[in-house]
Amino acid sequence: MTYNLRLDVASDGENAWNNRKDFLVSQIKFYEPDIFGTQEGLPHQISYMEDTLKNYSFIGQGREGNNKGEYSAIFYNTDKFELLAHHTFWLSETPDSVSKGWDAAYIRICTYGLFKDKKSRKKFWMFNTHLDNQGEKARNMGMTLILNRINELNTKKYPVILTGDFNDTPESRLIVNLKKNMIFTKEVSKTEPFGSYGTFNGFKFCEPIINQIDYIFISEPQKLKVLKYGVLTDSKDMRYPSDHFPVYVKLQFE
Repeated sequence: MTYNLRLDVASDGENAWNNRKDFLVSQIKFYEPDIFGTQEGLPHQISYMEDTLKNYSFIGQGREGNNKGEYSAIFYNTDKFELLAHHTFWLSETPDSVSKGWDAAYIRICTYGLFKDKKSRKKFWMFNTHLDNQGEKARNMGMTLILNRINELNTKKYPVILTGDFNDTPESRLIVNLKKNMIFTKEVSKTEPFGSYGTFNGFKFCEPIINQIDYIFISEPQKLKVLKYGVLTDSKDMRYPSDHFPVYVKLQFE
């Protein structure tokens, strides 16, 4: 699963974090993802989720360094997965230090982990990111950096899952180029994709959702089979738990 949580900002009014956090966590508990990437979560939001999601741990750090700023965190079910390695790097010309890259409006990061399935003993990588909302060069160069990092790390050719808010639509140069290197899970799902086409709702309950900017990609379908793909549009009292819908896939090791 990938889920942009929407940062906690008072100007959201009735859609502010304190008014939706319980429903958001209950949604995650209902679908029970084994592992999921989040975007925009501030330290206290990540801490709340860690405290309330009892079977999960998370990896990552704030984009401003350590426990400051928004996270691109990865939560994983500790009953199912063992964490073998993890790291966070910055999407910039100096990825190993806190920095803003190219034409980005904000500092951007990518968090990754190497995991082992406790039952099957199979290993896989997961990368999670939030690309810039304004800088097109930053989005494209940031993704190139991520793909290069995947190639550098994945010498044993384990399956790779890439999740995130990419802030670009399927017809964009970013996504078209990404499809040359990885597989969009929606396009190889064994069952018909479920739910909304769009993933960004902007908290606008009564308007069509047509903006698809949140994605889950995999490295190769020979090692990971996509059984299901869906965009989850749950609401409560005509309100969404976030301004993005979570994207959910069911994967099976081959």
